[in-house]
Amino acid sequence: MSGQGNQDEVLRWVERVATFCVEEWALPPITGRILGLLMICDPPEISAGQIAGTIQASRASLTSNMRFLTAIGLVRKVRVPGDRTTYYRIEDDAWHKVIQRKLDSLGAFGDIADEGVKLAGGSGPHTERIRAAQQSLTWLRDIATRHPPQT
Repeated sequence: MSGQGNQDEVLRWVERVATFCVEEWALPPITGRILGLLMICDPPEISAGQIAGTIQASRASLTSNMRFLTAIGLVRKVRVPGDRTTYYRIEDDAWHKVIQRKLDSLGAFGDIADEGVKLAGGSGPHTERIRAAQQSLTWLRDIATRHPPQT
């Protein structure tokens, strides 16, 4: 794998991406390492064997994580004519998809909160806690939808 900077620096950066994915999204470290590597590798397509070797992952673990990442649309398989190897590439809009899913989940919480308010009787401290959560999440969703990322 070629890339920007030396191999040790690249691997440190990949590990930082993995740590972020673990802490912020509760993803397994290997999933974060795959995403980090796919963002920085040059050329942008890399084989499963190259990924496994670079991040020191077992093929079985790598296979299940690649299946997951392709199923959710963050990574895609790439075929090269005349080459039997399958390569992987991070989708150009992968991060937009991640954020959009988070925004959609914030909207879904609104329905859950409405149901909780009704269940709690519509007033009292427990109802106010539900409304506070709903207002905070709605506020965050509204900010993000008013100011979408520039692509």
